Amino acid sequence: MNVEYKASEHSPTLKDLTDRVRFLGTEGKIWLDEQRMLLLQASAMGSFRRELVEMLGVERAKGLFLRLGYQSGLKDAELARKLRPGADAVEMFLTGPQLHSLKGMVKVQPLEMNIDIENGRFYADLEWQNSYEVENCQSEQLTFDQPVCWTLLGYAISYSSFFLGRQVLYKEVSCRGCGDDRCRIIGKPVEEWEDAEEFLRYFQNDPIIEELQALQVQVANLRLRLQQDVGQYYGIGRAPRYRKACTLIDKAAPGKASVLLLGETGVGKEVMARSLHLRSERAGGPFVALNCAAIPPDLIEAELFGVERGAYTGAQQSRMGRFERANGGTLFLDEVVELTPRAQASLLRVLQEEELERVGDSQTRKVDVRVVAATHEDLAKAVKEGRFRADLYYRLNVYPVFIPSLRERKEDIPLLVEHFLTRLHASYGKNTLGLSDRALEACMRYDWPGNIRELENLIERGVIITDNNQSISADALFPHLSQEAHSIGLSSEGALVDHAPTDEPDWVERLIDSGISLDAVEEALMQGAMKRAQQNVSEAARLLGMTRPALSYRLKKLPQT
Repeated sequence: MNVEYKASEHSPTLKDLTDRVRFLGTEGKIWLDEQRMLLLQASAMGSFRRELVEMLGVERAKGLFLRLGYQSGLKDAELARKLRPGADAVEMFLTGPQLHSLKGMVKVQPLEMNIDIENGRFYADLEWQNSYEVENCQSEQLTFDQPVCWTLLGYAISYSSFFLGRQVLYKEVSCRGCGDDRCRIIGKPVEEWEDAEEFLRYFQNDPIIEELQALQVQVANLRLRLQQDVGQYYGIGRAPRYRKACTLIDKAAPGKASVLLLGETGVGKEVMARSLHLRSERAGGPFVALNCAAIPPDLIEAELFGVERGAYTGAQQSRMGRFERANGGTLFLDEVVELTPRAQASLLRVLQEEELERVGDSQTRKVDVRVVAATHEDLAKAVKEGRFRADLYYRLNVYPVFIPSLRERKEDIPLLVEHFLTRLHASYGKNTLGLSDRALEACMRYDWPGNIRELENLIERGVIITDNNQSISADALFPHLSQEAHSIGLSSEGALVDHAPTDEPDWVERLIDSGISLDAVEEALMQGAMKRAQQNVSEAARLLGMTRPALSYRLKKLPQT
């Protein structure tokens, strides 16, 4: 579909965008939909630009600002697709300039646009008015012999490329920042520019100083060493309490002493047990795990110590238990508090004598197994209540390690999220843009009663729900997330207004009391929206929060006057 720009047909208002702005002054946060924003003095950005130019030089500073704008453009492209799903090609592209204008960065005046998404054709000739980057350079008395609207240019490149589905490149052909009478950019597919490859190098990271280059060599050496030790440590986290647990595991790994892992359900006790095994001298041996709570009480001994043929009904053949399977390695017993009294006595004997008897057999078998036990309960309390043998408790409690809950190490949540996203993207064959700012904030506020296991499950839910190349919203993770108690929004006229949620707005009660029918309300809303949009169906649909085809269908059903 080929669409050309005509100002009379493509003049959407900002109302649906300004409705998404919220100022939470009491929390020190500003939101544009699910993106956290900053209200920053333009003069501060000017000072920052001057310092970067003086520190890095013009070319490297330009690259940084281009990449900054590029990332902003990607986020706004995603937001535009979400807020205006029924818009045509030109209206969707003009949403980017509107968002730029809403943020106070620049006013965009389209001079010519020709878009054919199906055939990959694109041409845009735009004028930038009131560029904040030009004003930055003028206020800081920075003089350049090249265009200076770097951030705006990076934004335009990523925003347009997002919707066209192929690389679009803009160039600022004139700029007031270097003495021209106006700022003007032209955008075309990258292959239509002869020097595109030279320009695209600005979007590649460049080492800042020679020391960084030396560090890169060191990092490469460290990576080589890590590759040689693949799998030696699975833990993810930097929180002090978590690192303390890791340090304890490191110290215990070389020996043979039994280790007792303590912590709530879902904190990753089996992960730590595997880490202990892989860092020990037994790493070449087997790692066998058993959840004691998942085995029926009358079968737990056979599962642990093995069974001889005919020992009980159903025992058709002899088989090894978990201890024999773990010989020469590590046996991880999760929820050890669930063992029956008889199984506890047998376990104690194996730990002390390093030998066992299979169920239904009188022959003893030597085993060399390191036991790592775990429980979410207080074992000392279980001993007092008579549910757990005191002598077994003291034997297992040689080296206790407490693993903190997720709410005690929330600074690790971003790392864990990134880890789960990498794995889940590969598993589901899709690629999201990660968590939105609001979704990450919701994760940081949540108490996580299910700990890391719950976090992993919620991230998987988010990946399943979210489409490719979109951010995972807070609603995708927490469908029943409550809204802020009070916030300040932005009216279409630019004024700040209160948005205090109420159970039932007054106007709803007034409508009900008036006796007006639902059909009459719907007709009035549609006619009012069409009038405000100057009979532009697409714009009226946005005002009503619905798609253009849906509004068009309802308009056709209205009685003709």
